[in-house]
Amino acid sequence: MSSLEQTFQSNSKSVEAFANAESLQAGYVCLLSGQSIIKLSGDDASSFLHNQLSNDVDRLKEGEARYAAYCTPKGRMLASFYYWKQQQDLFLQCSASLQPALQKRLQMFVMRAKAKLEDVSETYSLIGLSGTAAETFLLNHFPQLPVETNQTMTAEVGVLIRRADAFNSARYQWFVPRLVLEGLLDSLMTGNLIVDPQIWRLGDIWAGIPEVREQTKEQFVPQMVNFELIGGVNFRKGCYPGQEIVARSQYLGKLKRRMAIATVATDEIAIATEVFSENDTSQPCGMIVNAERDFTGNFVCLVEIKLADQEEGKVHLGAIDGPLLNFQALPYAYLDVTE
Repeated sequence: MSSLEQTFQSNSKSVEAFANAESLQAGYVCLLSGQSIIKLSGDDASSFLHNQLSNDVDRLKEGEARYAAYCTPKGRMLASFYYWKQQQDLFLQCSASLQPALQKRLQMFVMRAKAKLEDVSETYSLIGLSGTAAETFLLNHFPQLPVETNQTMTAEVGVLIRRADAFNSARYQWFVPRLVLEGLLDSLMTGNLIVDPQIWRLGDIWAGIPEVREQTKEQFVPQMVNFELIGGVNFRKGCYPGQEIVARSQYLGKLKRRMAIATVATDEIAIATEVFSENDTSQPCGMIVNAERDFTGNFVCLVEIKLADQEEGKVHLGAIDGPLLNFQALPYAYLDVTE
């Protein structure tokens, strides 16, 4: 563990330290540990990546970030990426549990393309920020704050990205060279609560943003975790691995599986835990995608589940006699984005 990580870890507060989400609105920051960054550079970097991901890369502009799925030929997600451009370089953010294998797999398909892949997770840091004090700090280093979700702003201190709002506050992700961060660390921590990245992940869950990790790779077609609803699939772009399956899932009949938000009273939840419906006790009806403890002491989770089984009081965690899932409203609607 680096000294920078030790500084954040030794000062960070977990969700149990807060009575509610309102306690965070004065300002908080966290080091987004558990994330890795792959840098792509070279004349063919954009076109190469465009042919690998579910979203458009060729038309990505500096000033915006996007989600994308990286799929097997059978349309199953190997990873969920978040990506943006800085000058001529592309940066891919993903779960650190997947990064080595993903980079190796992508490298296999580079062939003669002028594209270089590099793990820059030790060179750059990802910082999550939100609240009044955090915005004050950012305005000292950026000319203005991005106002639209997934909008980016570039300055000498790195790239600032507006992420999905959570806890009734705007959230920002700061992509910053580690040496720059070390020089600004004291001012960053002034007035801001230092929190565990668990709180950031909790915000993603309430925002309906899934992350594929090692435990869930190859489990989901993108639509099963609402990935097209958050802008992670472009149905008008050309071929990519799994494109035919993803398109067929969208166009041939109504989608039968979706992702929902649920709360559950339990001591622990493991990612990829199956859930069971009283409508059919012989087999699982879904799977936990992500889960974090909430301010109430219970867990909040993203669960991929058959639409027909999203019934309050009938879905159980882990076994048919396990804790009940209580479904919550998503911040977006189930829509057909191809219409």
